[in-house]
Amino acid sequence: MSTPQRFKPIPLEHLTPEQRTLAEAIRSGPRSSLKNSAAARPGPLGGPFNVWLRSPGIGNLIQSLGAEIRFRSSLPSKLNEFAIIITARHWTSQYEWFAHHRLALEAGLDPAVAEDVAQGRRPAKMDRDETIVYDFSRELHETQGVSDATYQAAVDRFGERGVMDLIAVNGFYVLVSMALNVDRTPLPGGAPLPLPKLPRSA
Repeated sequence: MSTPQRFKPIPLEHLTPEQRTLAEAIRSGPRSSLKNSAAARPGPLGGPFNVWLRSPGIGNLIQSLGAEIRFRSSLPSKLNEFAIIITARHWTSQYEWFAHHRLALEAGLDPAVAEDVAQGRRPAKMDRDETIVYDFSRELHETQGVSDATYQAAVDRFGERGVMDLIAVNGFYVLVSMALNVDRTPLPGGAPLPLPKLPRSA
């Protein structure tokens, strides 16, 4: 049985002036050009944007930061999206996985790699760059830091900016996962939940 969404979508005509400004910034930004994005669908804003509307000042800062992380990262799109789905898996954020799994595949990620992540397995067929991103992201989420070896591999391959961009994409999508999970945001069209529940480590 599905759980009810907590932050009910706000009809456009009921938005406050501050909320309307935020909604317009989201709808006029780069997200609106993405097929099936919650920013591109007509009607009330969905996805995490619906949650951000509750605090439009913070929401506007979040959406601006998200646009920078998504669309102006020094990391290739495939690696950026890979880090996002790793974060979605760590948080079992169903909506985030639903939204970004497709984008990761479109950017060139092997479906077998994504499936291993979904099942909580270390992917068997990663290339060198994917391995660096996977090791860095997983270690960061699981240990709240990274080892010298993991850091050095990332900085040697992506430079200091790339390491910062990798930290940022992981951290930002933790915030997005938190918003989605607290809201219990439903998947568009009543789609089935894509991620299985995994046992929690002690």
